[in-house]
Amino acid sequence: MIQKLLFGLYLLVCSQVTLAQNVHEMSNTYQVPKDSLVRQKLAQWQDQKFGLFMHWGTYSQWGVAESWTICPDDWVTRTGPYSDDYFTYKKAYENLQTTFNPVNFNPEKWARAAKAAGMNYVVFTTKHHDGFSMFDTKQTDYKITDPKTPFSKNPRSNVTKEIFNAFRKDNFMIGAYFSKPDWHNQNYWWPYYPPKDHNVNYDPQRYPERWQKFKDFTYNQIEELMTGYGKVDILWLDGGWVRPSREKGNDPQHYNQDLDMAKIAKMSRSYQPGLIMVDRTVAGEFENYTTPEQEVPDKPLSYPWETCMTIGKYWSYVPDDEFKPSRQLVQTLIKIVSRGGNLLLNIAPGPDGDWNPIAYQRLQDIADWIKINGKGIYGSEPVAPYSAGNIYFTKSKTEKKLYAFWLSEKDIVSLPANVTFPVNDIKQIKKISLLGSVQKLKWNYESGLLNIQIPKTLQKSTTLKYSGAFVLEY
Repeated sequence: MIQKLLFGLYLLVCSQVTLAQNVHEMSNTYQVPKDSLVRQKLAQWQDQKFGLFMHWGTYSQWGVAESWTICPDDWVTRTGPYSDDYFTYKKAYENLQTTFNPVNFNPEKWARAAKAAGMNYVVFTTKHHDGFSMFDTKQTDYKITDPKTPFSKNPRSNVTKEIFNAFRKDNFMIGAYFSKPDWHNQNYWWPYYPPKDHNVNYDPQRYPERWQKFKDFTYNQIEELMTGYGKVDILWLDGGWVRPSREKGNDPQHYNQDLDMAKIAKMSRSYQPGLIMVDRTVAGEFENYTTPEQEVPDKPLSYPWETCMTIGKYWSYVPDDEFKPSRQLVQTLIKIVSRGGNLLLNIAPGPDGDWNPIAYQRLQDIADWIKINGKGIYGSEPVAPYSAGNIYFTKSKTEKKLYAFWLSEKDIVSLPANVTFPVNDIKQIKKISLLGSVQKLKWNYESGLLNIQIPKTLQKSTTLKYSGAFVLEY
């Protein structure tokens, strides 16, 4: 009873932490993959436009910021009954394994909702920085399928396999998120030294045999994911501070944390030809697309990219998370696609194994919008001037059609009497229509400037939500 009361208190008083800005800085250079199969897969992935991200682990029971509360960085704050002593806290955190039992786990339910909303690929956290494996690894007993974990007795305990299989049946591209740092592994955070921050807590160049053991551990876990979980399209590697470094010194940021990514890539692609590798924030041949986090670039980027963004405030489950409004989510998707990117939207399952009901409602709202407007999202590419005021443009790859999304300030679209915007490199417009409406429109097009006259009946229409999408046929 006392333990339950403490746990309830912990849920009430635990606070989230804000990630330090220098942890996930976006790369500003790009190297085109040499492998033609990778380039083909990238082109396929860029056409998907919209994906589902899921951060899930034992931390959902406390409602804290995924793994970060066990990190001793000076910006991390801890609250609750275990917060007075770091080592007591970390032990209690790792003991969450013994109470993790998400009995409402149903990945088919997630796949149905995501598919209806227009999502076409999924990226799941097979292991976050805390080192708890959400798959049946043979490299550690700190995993969901270990007998110490109550859910191990469930026939669907290997949740990574279950998620990948369920989404693959709905023709999703499959992405495996994998953390390069592992704060549970004694060859990353060596117990001989206390951890100092999110980095390895010893110099790998002074202790090469210990670092080699960690490299082997990482290689073996990734090999398991590449061989025992069906077709995988994306290996999404997080923890960009784990990277080669030529600098030396006592600063852990300069430790040479080289995992031999070339060896990992060669092995992975021998099992998964054309595999997209996302060694995020580590510019070079193993960062096949870049991942701006929680932001939309102001202009198109010259290389493949994906904005990863939370549906609420947090990456992991928080009981009272504040979900973004459906209008904001839809308009974010429009803005990203108009810049040539993909949106990877994170929804975090809770400790019971299901999403917050609000998440399903948000996806249903997006699904309703996609039914009408999806033509301007899928099979599209960016087109100058990309946006003008509250209007964002896309262009069909296969047809002579330009889409102009008029973004509403309210959920229900109320179009003005005239909509005017510039049009580049089109000499003659044959037809203009509004997606979701059969009403004919009149327009004037002169010197690259288009003026569309909106009938009063259409101005008062209540059938469109979040945006109105004009289709220009030329």
